[in-house]
Amino acid sequence: MATKDKDPRLAFGLVVRGFRVKAGISQERLADIAGIHRTYIGDVERGKRNISLVNMLRISKALSVPLSRIISQMEER
Repeated sequence: MATKDKDPRLAFGLVVRGFRVKAGISQERLADIAGIHRTYIGDVERGKRNISLVNMLRISKALSVPLSRIISQMEER
């Protein structure tokens, strides 16, 4: 497994959290919009989930941010 500094799950989660906070919505609201359980969103943001492509797309749509932008920012971390 990747080291903590290079773990793509953590990088993805931090980017999602950043976009969520910028949008001014709670984890619960993001979960409602995306159709995903709130604890799952929390796990994603903490890098505890190896998120599926389907859920990545749900989250990006719920945030109104292209998935490519999330991935691009994730790779910059």
